[in-house]
Amino acid sequence: MKIVHCGFVPALLIICACSPSQRSLDDLLSAADRGEADAQVLLGNHYYRGKGVNLDYAKAVDCYRKAADQGHAEGQTCLGVMYARGQGVPQDHQQALDWFRKATGQGYARGQYNLGNMYFHGQGVPQDYQEALKWVRKAAEQGDAQAQALLGSMYYEGLGVPQDYQEAVSCFRKSADQGNVWGQYRLGTMYAKGQGVPQEYQEASRWLRIAAARGLSPAQNDLGFMYYHGLGVPQDYQQADEWCRKAAEQGLAEAQCWIGSRYFHGQGVPQDYQEALKWLRKAAEQGNAQAQSLLGSMYAYGPGVPQDYQEAVKWYRKAAEQGDVWGQYGLGTRYANGQGVPQDYKEASRWLRIAAEKGLSPAQCDLGFMYYLGQGVPQDYQEAVKWYRKAAEQGNAAGQGLLGGMYNLGLGVPQDYQEAVKWYRKAAEQGNVVAQGLLGGMYNLGQGVPQDYVEAYTWYSISATSGLKEAQEGRDSTAASMTPGQIAEGQKRASEWWEKHHPSYPPLNLGLKGKSSIH
Repeated sequence: MKIVHCGFVPALLIICACSPSQRSLDDLLSAADRGEADAQVLLGNHYYRGKGVNLDYAKAVDCYRKAADQGHAEGQTCLGVMYARGQGVPQDHQQALDWFRKATGQGYARGQYNLGNMYFHGQGVPQDYQEALKWVRKAAEQGDAQAQALLGSMYYEGLGVPQDYQEAVSCFRKSADQGNVWGQYRLGTMYAKGQGVPQEYQEASRWLRIAAARGLSPAQNDLGFMYYHGLGVPQDYQQADEWCRKAAEQGLAEAQCWIGSRYFHGQGVPQDYQEALKWLRKAAEQGNAQAQSLLGSMYAYGPGVPQDYQEAVKWYRKAAEQGDVWGQYGLGTRYANGQGVPQDYKEASRWLRIAAEKGLSPAQCDLGFMYYLGQGVPQDYQEAVKWYRKAAEQGNAAGQGLLGGMYNLGLGVPQDYQEAVKWYRKAAEQGNVVAQGLLGGMYNLGQGVPQDYVEAYTWYSISATSGLKEAQEGRDSTAASMTPGQIAEGQKRASEWWEKHHPSYPPLNLGLKGKSSIH
């Protein structure tokens, strides 16, 4: 889970900047019939929102048009919004632009904002951030809070203007101080990230809470993040879950993904694959790449759903094509193993390389293994060593063990038993069963370390406990050269190591934290 930090405030077409009318509906009807433009706009707002009357976009358009034809700037703006949205009239961006321009000719801020919005999105005109900036700035300088929030986002992203976090904060603060929920949210994220202001989690949580209490789903999600990690608020998993669930129930994909992931791993909630599946699917169907990748893993490995490699490939591919590194890795391993797709080592190596070059250690490890075997790539032990080392240096136990093997055999590097022992030990201490057995073998033969049957027996025993047949055979063979006292000492060391390390082993993560799928 992370701060969603939406990047830019959604550039929304705004129908009306006015406060609700205190005039009665009968009074508005009578005044509108007399041609009073203000009343015509207010009556249009009633029809637009269905307040006191049946919601009726066509009648709203009729009211707005009557006011617009009298040169009423707000009526012109509202009519432009109806054309832009296609509500009560066929969608017509050119008509929308014409009405917005009429309103901007009178200096009307909301008309300026909406005209800038059209340039921002390229609706009816070529997309032009500088032209959008021009009109949004005019509205912001008149105090339009939504325009101030959008202007802040343009400074944040560097759209039409040089990126400037301090200027973004200034705009967000002006908007927030007027009560604009997006300004409040984005000001909170700036404090959380320390962008344009000193990082200050308490101030971040204060602004996020204001926006979250008003129902803004990204703010609810991010406030949940703050509670989960105890940033600016006391750590409270229940509060984190409550706020993120509010966001998820509003359809925020990031929150849905996080809740699904928690059920999947049993983090703070009972492990429940069906509940995980429900939330992950909601997020995945909205295009959330992380959820798509995890959903692919559920189908690949079968928890909570019948194992279905084709369905796994479908979701991995969706995630991969969005650039999700775990989706790329998962898709590569499916091609390597021929699961859900015809086995294709070349395609496997292509996807694994993409993920490996992004720094994903399991992909680096698997790509190295493909170079070792010459699958989909020319056999190249030096390339294998290169990728094993990248994975090993990130702490990947499989990579450490395989790198140790290359030093042990002198493949791609000069043979060096001491280096082999170094990397076997790193992998063994992390619980890599094969490396534990190989480390036992190095002690048994005195390669890279002084010969030590007790240490050999210890590491063979640790590995054998996990069921590795070769380790069991090595332990029994070594025992034949040991005294009963040495065997007892080896058993004691193995037992102490196991008791110290076994409870801390992480659960299987189904391709989310580094299990190699090839070896």
